[in-house]
Amino acid sequence: MDSIVQPAATEQPSSSRNRLLLTVYTAAIFVSALLLFSVQPLFTKMVLPRLGGSPAVWSVAMVFFQSLLLAGYAYAHLLMQIRNRVVPVVVHLVLLIAAFATLPLSIASAYGEPPASGYAFWLLGLFVISIGLPFFALAANNPLLQAWFVRTGHPDGRDPYFLYASSNIGSFLALLSYPFLLEPIFTLHTQNRLWTGGYGVLILLISACGVLLLRSPKLAVADVQAEEANAPAPTVVTRLRWIFLAAVPSGLLIAVTAHISTDVAAAPLLWVLPLSLYLLTWVVVFQSRPLLPHKWMLMLQPVAIAGIIFLLAFGGEQNLLLTLGGHQLCFFVIAMACHGELARTRPAAKYLTGFYVALSFGGMVGGLFAGLVAPFTFSWIAEYPILVALAALCRPSVNERLAGIVRWYWLALAVLAAALVVPSYMTGDISTWFGDHRVWVAGAVGVLAALLALALNADRWKIFATVALALALTRIYPADEGRVTTVRSFFGVHKIVVTPGGYFHVLMHGTTIHGAERFLNNDGTPVTGRPEPITYYHKDGGIGQAISAIRERKGAPLKVAAIGVGSGTLACAAEPGEDWKFFEIDQSMVDAARDPKNFRYISSCLPDLKPVIGDARLTFAREPDGVYDLIIVDAYSSDAIPIHLATEEAMKIYKDKLAPHGAVVMHVSNRHLDLEPVVVGIADANDLKSWVYDEDSGRDADYIFSTDVVISAREADDVGKLASSKQWEETDADEKVRVWTDDYSNILGALYRRLRYGEQ
Repeated sequence: MDSIVQPAATEQPSSSRNRLLLTVYTAAIFVSALLLFSVQPLFTKMVLPRLGGSPAVWSVAMVFFQSLLLAGYAYAHLLMQIRNRVVPVVVHLVLLIAAFATLPLSIASAYGEPPASGYAFWLLGLFVISIGLPFFALAANNPLLQAWFVRTGHPDGRDPYFLYASSNIGSFLALLSYPFLLEPIFTLHTQNRLWTGGYGVLILLISACGVLLLRSPKLAVADVQAEEANAPAPTVVTRLRWIFLAAVPSGLLIAVTAHISTDVAAAPLLWVLPLSLYLLTWVVVFQSRPLLPHKWMLMLQPVAIAGIIFLLAFGGEQNLLLTLGGHQLCFFVIAMACHGELARTRPAAKYLTGFYVALSFGGMVGGLFAGLVAPFTFSWIAEYPILVALAALCRPSVNERLAGIVRWYWLALAVLAAALVVPSYMTGDISTWFGDHRVWVAGAVGVLAALLALALNADRWKIFATVALALALTRIYPADEGRVTTVRSFFGVHKIVVTPGGYFHVLMHGTTIHGAERFLNNDGTPVTGRPEPITYYHKDGGIGQAISAIRERKGAPLKVAAIGVGSGTLACAAEPGEDWKFFEIDQSMVDAARDPKNFRYISSCLPDLKPVIGDARLTFAREPDGVYDLIIVDAYSSDAIPIHLATEEAMKIYKDKLAPHGAVVMHVSNRHLDLEPVVVGIADANDLKSWVYDEDSGRDADYIFSTDVVISAREADDVGKLASSKQWEETDADEKVRVWTDDYSNILGALYRRLRYGEQ
C-alpha cells in the first residue's frame, strides 16, 4: 500500500510547482505587455499640448518606442549570456526599481520649446530623458522572462514561445482598452497614477519570477543546459530572413493604415483596427496549437495579395465598408503568413533572446521605412504596394511543379509586361480601353500571380515579379477621374484633382474635400477676376455669415487670424485694408495653395501672404494679446482632428488674443464626430457664450457644401446680427458632455453622439 501511495506524494509538489511557475510567469508577461502598450498613447498625449499636435510627434514617438524596444531586447540577450542564475535576476530588479523611482511619468522640466531645426532629434531626446528608463526596463521583460522560464526546468520550457502569445494578448487588450475604456473615463493624471501602480505590481510579479527561478532544482536546470548545448545555432542567412519576415508586416501595418486613412476614409480611431489585427496574428501563430494552421495561411496569402491588387485598381470611395474590410482582411492574412514563417523557423530555447532581437530589429526597419523614409521619398502612399510585393518574397522556398514549362516564365512575363504597359504611352482606343478596364487588367495579372503560387508552386521571385507588374498597372492606369497631382509631406498626403473638363480644381485628403475653385464657366470659358469662395466658405454659409457679421458690427477693417490655409479660400474673404494672418503647420500645403496652376485664391487676393509655419497651438500663443477681431479655427474640419486645438486651454489662448469685442469661429463640419458640444463646452469653461450654425441645406452642387460652425464671444453684441438670426442658435453647454482639456478628451464620445443622433 505504501509503495503505491509514495509516487503520488512525490509527484504532487512537482505538479503544483509547475502550475505556480506557469501562472506567475504568464501573469508577469501579460502585465508587462499591458503597461508597455498603454504607456505609448498615455505619454504621447501628455506631450501633445506642450509641444503641439503635429503628426511629427506621433511619428517620432513610434521611432522612439521601436528603437527602445530593440535596445531592451538586446539588453535581455546580453544579460542571458551570463550562466549564473543570480546575476540576471539581481541586475534586472535593480533596473526596475531604479525606473520606478522616476515615476510617475512626467515631461523633463529642463526642456523648453523645440528649436527651429533638428526638431525630431530634440523630441527623441525629450522622450529618452522623460520615460527612457521605465520603457527600456519594460521592453526587456518579454524575452528575459521567457529565458528565465526556460531555466526553471519547467516541462514547457523546451518551447517557451507560447508565452509570446500571452504578451501579445496583453498588448491587444491595452490597445483596445485605451481608446474605449481608459481615455473616456479617466484624466491623464489619473491614468498616470494607475500606470505607476501597475508598474509597482509588475515589480512584485517579476520578483516572484526571480525567486522561483533561483529556487528551481539544480538538476532540472542542468538538464536544460545539457539540452541547449546540443541545439544547432541559427545561420546568418536564417537571422537575416527573420529580420525580413518581421520587417515586411511591420512596415505593411503603417502603410495600410496610411492608405485607408488617406485614400479611403480619414475616420477617427481607424488606426486601431490594423494594429489590433497585427497583434492578433502574433497571438495566433505562437499558440501551441494555432487556430489557423500555417499551411492554410500560405495558401491564402497569394489570394490576399491578388485581393489588394483588385482593391487598389478599384479605388477607395465606392462601397466604403467593403474596401475598408477588404484591405484589413488581406493585411491580416499576409501578416499571418509572415509571422507564421517566423513561428515555424523559431530556434531552440537557447537562442530565444537572439531570435527576439532579430524580430525587434526587423520591426524597427519596417517601421522606419514606412513611417519616416517613405513620407520624404514618395509623393503618394507608394510604400503600400511596395511592401505588398515584398510580401511575396516571404514565402518559403519550394520545388516548382512543371519546371520545364515554368522556366520559360520570365520571357513570357516580359512580353506580357510590354503588351500591357506600352499602351499607357499611346493615345487612342487601345489606351482608353485599358484605362476603362484597369480593374480587370491589373486584377487578371494579380490572379495570375496567385495561380502561379497555388497551381504551379512557383518560385517566390516569379510571384514577386508578377505581383510587381500588377501593382504597377494600378498606378499606370489610375482609378481617379480627371488629372490628379499628389502633395505629400511629413504631415500627410493631399490630392489636387482637376475634374474632367477642367471646370474645378479640388483639394482632397482621402475622400474629404478641403477646398475647391472654379476655373471654367459652364460654357467652357475661363473664370476671370477675383475667385469666389466656395465649398464650406461660400458667402451664405456659416463662416461667410460670421465674417460678414463681425465686419458689419465693427464698421471698420478687421484684424483676423485664420488657423489653417488649405487651398487658400479664405484669402478671398478678406477685403482691402484688412489685416489677415494665417497659421499653417504644413509648408507643402502653402506652396500648393500659392501656385496659381493649382488655386488662384492667394495669388489673386493676398499675393503677399506669408503664413506663420508651425503648429498653431505653439505659434499662435506667441501672438500679442487683445488684438484680433476675429479668430477662425479651421484646422480640424476634416474627419480627423488635432485634439489639442479643441481643449479648454486652447480656447483660453484664443480668448486672450481677442480684441475687447472679438469672436472665435470654429468650423466643426465632420462626418464622424459630433464636435459642437465640445466647442460649446470649452467656450463656456472660458466664460464665453456660443451660437451654433447647423446648416442642413443638402447643397452639394458646384462644390458648395453645408457647414457646421460655432461662434463664441463674451457678449451677444459682439457677434452682431448673428445673435438675432434664426439660422444661429444660442447654445448652452451640455452638462452630459465633459469639457475637453489638455488632461482629458473623449473621441469615442463624440463618435457615439454622431452615430446616435446622425446629422441632427
